[in-house]
Amino acid sequence: MGLMNSTETVADEKAVIAAAEQALADIAAVRSEVAKVIFGQERVVENTLLALLSGGHALLVGVPGLAKTKLVTTLGSVLGLDSSRIQFTPDLMPSDILGSEVMDQDDSGRRSFRFVKGPVFAQLLMADEINRASPRTQSALLQSMQEYHITVAGQRYDLPSPFHVLATQNPLEQEGTYPLPEAQLDRFLLQVDVLYPELVAERQILLETTSSAEAKARGVIDAARLQEIQALIRQMPVSDKVVDAILQLVRSARPGHGNATTDKNVAWGPGPRAGQSLMLTARARALYQGRLAPSLDDVYALAEPVLQHRMALTFAARAEGMSVRDVIAGLVRQARG
Repeated sequence: MGLMNSTETVADEKAVIAAAEQALADIAAVRSEVAKVIFGQERVVENTLLALLSGGHALLVGVPGLAKTKLVTTLGSVLGLDSSRIQFTPDLMPSDILGSEVMDQDDSGRRSFRFVKGPVFAQLLMADEINRASPRTQSALLQSMQEYHITVAGQRYDLPSPFHVLATQNPLEQEGTYPLPEAQLDRFLLQVDVLYPELVAERQILLETTSSAEAKARGVIDAARLQEIQALIRQMPVSDKVVDAILQLVRSARPGHGNATTDKNVAWGPGPRAGQSLMLTARARALYQGRLAPSLDDVYALAEPVLQHRMALTFAARAEGMSVRDVIAGLVRQARG
C-alpha cells in the first residue's frame, strides 16, 4: 500500500511539473506577443500580467500618454479576454457601469422590466481615470471587484469569469478628483507605477507607431486557459523560507511591530491581504520568469507594487520629503540583511 502511495505521489508530481512546463511555454508566448506592441516598460508589463495570472486586479498609476490604455487592450487580445473600457468622469452614475432596468411593452400592451447589462460585464475591464468619478460610482465598481456579482433592483447578476479590472489613475491632476479610500485601494492586488519610457524604447515608439503598418497583437491563449494557469499558480509549492520572508516583510511594515523606522515614519501599515497578494504574485513571478518555485528575490521584487498602496506615512515623515517607496526600499534592505 505504501509503495502504491509513493508511486501515486511521483505520478502526481510529474503531472504538476508537466502542467507547469506547459504554463511556462504559454506565458513566454504571451510575453513575446505583448512585446511586439508595447516597447520598453518591461516591469509594467510584467507586474500587470502578474496581477492577471494571479487572478487579481491592478491599479496603473502614471501621467497621460504612456500607453496604459494600449497595454490593457493588448493584454485583452493576447489573453483572449472579452474586454471593455469605461472613461470615468464626475457625472458618471453607478448605472452607467452596472447597467439598468428598462421598461418593455409587448404587443398586448403588457409592460415588464428588462435588465440591460452595463460595461462591467466583461472579462477584462479598463476603468480609465478611476479617481475622477464620485465615491458612489467608484464603490459600485469596487464592490463588483470584491464580490464578482452585482445586484440591481434586488436581483443578483454574476459577472463573467474570469473578471479582472485594470484601473488607471493620473497622479498629477488632483483637482476635481476623488482619491480612492484606503479600504478600496486594498482591493487592488498590485499598484503598478507607469514611468516615462527609456530613450531606446521611446525611439522605437516614435518609429513604429507613426508608420503605416502598426503592429497588432494576436491571441495566444483564451480565457479558459488563463483560468487553468491561475489554478496552477495557486497549487505551486512555497517553501517555509519564502513564507517566513513574506510574513516578516509585511509585519515589519506595520507600526507597533518592533521596527523602529516603521514606528517613526508609518501611520498605518498593510493588513493580511498584503501577505496573500505576495504569496500569489511571487508564485506567478516565478512562472513568468521560467521557474517552478518562488524565491526570496520574487518576494523582495514585489514588495513595492504589493505594499505601497496599503500603507501611509505620518505627517512628520511626509514633511521631511519621504515617500512610501523609500520606506519599503529600506525594509527590503533590512530583510535582505
